[in-house]
Amino acid sequence: MRKRTALIAAAAVAVVVAGVGLPLFQPWRLVTDTVVDEALPGAVPISTTSSSTTPPTVSGEPRQTTPPPASRPPSQPAPRQTPKVTKQPTSRQPAGPTTLLSGRLITHEHKTTGTVAVLKLPDGRRILRLENLNTSDGPDLKVWLSDAKVIPGRAGWHVFDDGRYRNLGDLKGNRGNQNYAIPADVQLDDFRSAVIWCDRFNVSFGAARLT
Repeated sequence: MRKRTALIAAAAVAVVVAGVGLPLFQPWRLVTDTVVDEALPGAVPISTTSSSTTPPTVSGEPRQTTPPPASRPPSQPAPRQTPKVTKQPTSRQPAGPTTLLSGRLITHEHKTTGTVAVLKLPDGRRILRLENLNTSDGPDLKVWLSDAKVIPGRAGWHVFDDGRYRNLGDLKGNRGNQNYAIPADVQLDDFRSAVIWCDRFNVSFGAARLT
């Protein structure tokens, strides 16, 4: 009877643990991937234009000739021909995105690779762009700007919420190329790192020093 009671109690505890732990930890996300591949906004397409400034030749145009010097009166100089200059129309292409800050992601709690860039778009907006991101899927992942120093190894896992930070939104996918808007009131001088932050467990999956 005691053994049966212990088994029932253990089963009840297991059910409670599973009911609480599975939604909290979501362990299946360690083997799932969400790929998001966004284009770089404001990129200028490459255009092919001619650089020739030679005016076109019209077929059948009469050829102008200058009379020989013997047939010209001595007091009348030879007429000087001024070549015609044809102005080619110029088109000013809008400037592409400007890189303000950049860095490379390092691994913290989960293996993380890729690059980070803070870009200013031609219209004045700023974005944080993740390129070639590859990290683990996980619960409640965010993209942060932080004033914390990026420290390799376990010592750097939990430092990014110790001081000033700014949440740019939920991580769209654990793989791919992604854009995150930076609000106009954000002063970039206040931040020195970008981090893939698990807000549920207060830990960095990976981070990059911005320079």
